[in-house]
Amino acid sequence: MKYIIQSNFAHLSKFVLTATSVAIFSPISSAYAALGFSTTVAQITDNSTEQQLLAHKEVETRNRPTIQRQTVTTVSRNVSVKAKKTGFSLAIWQPSGNFSEVIARISVKSKSSKGYLKEQFLGDYKYKIKQKAKFVKGLKASDRIVVRLYDVQNRFIGYSEFESLSANTTVNLILSAKPTEYPVVRTVYGVDADQNGTIDAGTTTYDYFTQVRNQRVIFLSSSQTFQGSQFQIEDLSKIAAASVYPVSFTEGEYALVRQSFVNIFSSDLAKVLQATPGSLVQVIEVRDNSSYDISQMLINYRQVRLSRPVKVAFSDVSIDYWAKDFIAELASMEIIEGFPNGTFRPDAPVTRAQFAAMLRKAFAKGKIRQAVAFKDVSTKSWAYNAINEVYQMGFLNTVIGKDFNPSQSLSRLDVLVALARGLNYQTSASTDTILSVYSDATTIPHEYRSLIAALTQRGIVVNYPNVKMLNAERVATRSEVSALLYQALSSTGQVTNISSQYVVGQQIAD
Repeated sequence: MKYIIQSNFAHLSKFVLTATSVAIFSPISSAYAALGFSTTVAQITDNSTEQQLLAHKEVETRNRPTIQRQTVTTVSRNVSVKAKKTGFSLAIWQPSGNFSEVIARISVKSKSSKGYLKEQFLGDYKYKIKQKAKFVKGLKASDRIVVRLYDVQNRFIGYSEFESLSANTTVNLILSAKPTEYPVVRTVYGVDADQNGTIDAGTTTYDYFTQVRNQRVIFLSSSQTFQGSQFQIEDLSKIAAASVYPVSFTEGEYALVRQSFVNIFSSDLAKVLQATPGSLVQVIEVRDNSSYDISQMLINYRQVRLSRPVKVAFSDVSIDYWAKDFIAELASMEIIEGFPNGTFRPDAPVTRAQFAAMLRKAFAKGKIRQAVAFKDVSTKSWAYNAINEVYQMGFLNTVIGKDFNPSQSLSRLDVLVALARGLNYQTSASTDTILSVYSDATTIPHEYRSLIAALTQRGIVVNYPNVKMLNAERVATRSEVSALLYQALSSTGQVTNISSQYVVGQQIAD
């Protein structure tokens, strides 16, 4: 098995760059100091007073916990709704056993408007018991993080799944005394906004057990068959008789509690999630206070997390090209593709027909209007279906009369307006205040200002090379359209966030 040690120098340099960016773009922060958001979390009442011994057998209790809702209001001071710190720190414990190290395979199921995206591999991490590591960026509230646990002989010893919260989260996974014989994991986590390693007072502590049998897992709804000594950590709360889960784990289509056993090695997973640790990718050896960028890990493991081979690298897109990751991610989703000679032509313009084809692949929206028989779009055209469908979804309009102008190149403003209209994005905040982040805000046509403001609020606008220049009337390139389209997908929760200095608002968020 191979191991690599993660250096912290790269993270330090990113910190310095971030601090500089915050100083440079402080007007952006002040322009949005009044924006606020509300998040609902679950609290489960514990009415039991007794802890019992955990039986060494397959257990599924049917007692329903009592769920109460409470609302926690937080204030965002950033231009983008994705600007909250939604990372997590993860520690692994074994208070009653003799393990010194374990391997944690970490993956994410990103929340989307239609449920959850396919599970994506984030890496195999070799932990010392009691060790903690941070995972930052690239997550949003309601994403689900999956952890599969192995011993250093690559024997599977446990499984946990938890929900990304609206602020930084501290997560503790606690192993049984003999995990190879008894693969049960206690998961304890909650908001740790000040990042001091403990769950904040006055917030909900989620506390539950998962049990594995025959490569399937069950999320237990009660701990009344448990005695807590082997899972109790001095600084954590005592084990509650009734498990405390996020609401999404107990209610709705994607609930995990009270389900039949969940298959944790299903055949539709990427091969890297089914393989033995160290066989396809190197195991990362965690050092004390290590920090890992989730968005970068998704990029690093792009090839192995794909279900089948797809070309995502192009000869004319260098490794340090500003839009490389946006292009590669859309290519991996088969929304865009290159040319037969292996190029992408990042600086080439995009026609209305080409953009329609991209939108059709990217979004599956309901129709809001009837189709139009465009005079200049033949039924034999390669883009005929795409043009009609995206028109009916509300993204693109006619140009003059019943003409579509399929070969017309798009400006950046055309692309932005199409995305805002198709996604029905609006803003209730001050348009002038939001648009003050752009030094050329006065060039934005009056009728489109509220649409550009709505996109800006949601972190969709990407400006290269100067993040403060919208350049609305400039012809949009294939690379710019890729970046804007990816950010639009990110705003709907269909993809994970990509960290980029050219996304308006990320200079503050990062």
